[in-house]
Amino acid sequence: MRSYLIKDTTEAERREIVEESLGNLNGTCDGCSAGLADMYQDYIDGKKELREINMAFRTRYVSGAEGPEHGSCGYVNP
Repeated sequence: MRSYLIKDTTEAERREIVEESLGNLNGTCDGCSAGLADMYQDYIDGKKELREINMAFRTRYVSGAEGPEHGSCGYVNP
């Protein structure tokens, strides 16, 4: 299994990982894919690991803490 850690990947590889994981970033879900891609920009830029981003998203969801509004398909409306 390949490593997804920032230290083991290049920026281009991280971008590819995100694109492969999310599927078609030009989808027609009223901006859903684009919003998800924005959520992972810190990973692509090498600032935060995937685990950190996913944990922050999940924590906000589970705790009910105030966060960005989500559309019916999960798109984050900043």
